Amino acid sequence: MIESENGYDSDDKKVLGGDPSAFSTIIPSLSRRLFLSTSAIGFAAAGLSQFGCSDTPKIQGFDDSSAALDPYQGWVPVSDRKIRMGIVGHGVCKFGSQFGFQNHPNVEVIAVSDLFPDRCAEMAKLCHCSKTYPSLEELVKDKSIEAVFVATDAPNHMRHCLEVLKHGKHVAVAVPAVFGSLEDAERLFEAVKTSGLHYMMFETSCFRENLYAMRQIYKAGGFGKLIYSEGEYFHYMERPIDSYLNWRVGLPPQIYPTHSNAFQIGVTGGSFTEVSCVGMPSIIDHLKSENNVYQNRFGTEIALFKTSEGGTSRMAVSWDTPGDGGERGRVRGQRGTFYEKYEGIDKSVFEVKRPPLPPGMPLGGHGSSHGYLTNEFILSLLQDRKPLVDIAMALNLTVAGIVAHQSATKEGAWMKIPQYKF
Repeated sequence: MIESENGYDSDDKKVLGGDPSAFSTIIPSLSRRLFLSTSAIGFAAAGLSQFGCSDTPKIQGFDDSSAALDPYQGWVPVSDRKIRMGIVGHGVCKFGSQFGFQNHPNVEVIAVSDLFPDRCAEMAKLCHCSKTYPSLEELVKDKSIEAVFVATDAPNHMRHCLEVLKHGKHVAVAVPAVFGSLEDAERLFEAVKTSGLHYMMFETSCFRENLYAMRQIYKAGGFGKLIYSEGEYFHYMERPIDSYLNWRVGLPPQIYPTHSNAFQIGVTGGSFTEVSCVGMPSIIDHLKSENNVYQNRFGTEIALFKTSEGGTSRMAVSWDTPGDGGERGRVRGQRGTFYEKYEGIDKSVFEVKRPPLPPGMPLGGHGSSHGYLTNEFILSLLQDRKPLVDIAMALNLTVAGIVAHQSATKEGAWMKIPQYKF
């Protein structure tokens, strides 16, 4: 198996050095050699392995669900066509099979792929698929596949999406859109724009019941202009979650910001324009700069953003604060607020129920958002329309965190954020 198939090129020239601010420009595609050599520092006792971990820490927020009342009521098929899907990635989260493509009546899973044969075989069984490929690079050559779900390691999301687009296929991808690189964001944006193909990032918060309600109320005018919003992604990791080549070890919090940022951007469809972020040094070993390849020392990063409609947002991501965790948010507008429910000037009854799912489609985790994300992507293809979390929203959700981390390394300096409109 050659290293380029894994997404870690053997001739990497630019490795993150002593200046943490360089992180906002690029996190290099770190080589297998770099990961393996650094993983021994401070982690031997943890028993981490790229192949699996018998006692992987609970992933806060992953398996929570909401009490949706008859999520299938009112479903009407829009087509009898089946989208021919390929699915790549079956790691610790098993995302390749967790989003229910194999259960959607308008999907035929043609082939699956994972670099590890045992994982690939398991995913094929779960996805009711007999055809497998040893890598994404091989799967995308299959001319019978028209769309691919990329559920691979986060450092390779952008590269893998480019490979899918290059072969003329629509693409859906797990979060984040890019991994710490503003240059990669520009490359991906241009590639999607010029391809004419559909791109959707599966940001789970966007289909949580509360955020979906906020978005519908906002669109109906129930908030007016948002004055203030908050989003939180609290996920305690005394030991990091096992991951391919240990990419989660020491990860700067704001490089994985979309679950929290969605509680502004996913509501309004706008963006963050400037940020001042404070990072707090951690007492956890893998979140000390000498113990991770990112040279990151922050376990918590709290960002204050200016929004494109003139409001303010506070977005927090934390790996090192024990206790209650998960993804949550709230908004306050000129005409109303939403904490646990809507309260405001407008007394109208807002339609806030999530759209119906095809019968038999599993809701999944992350607030029962998985099935809704898959359905949204498939409907966007069947109806030939823009999906909710398109390339512009995906990058606005992701890039704000990259700049926020840069601000944290500069003692909270205010910094401007690139803007994306499609």
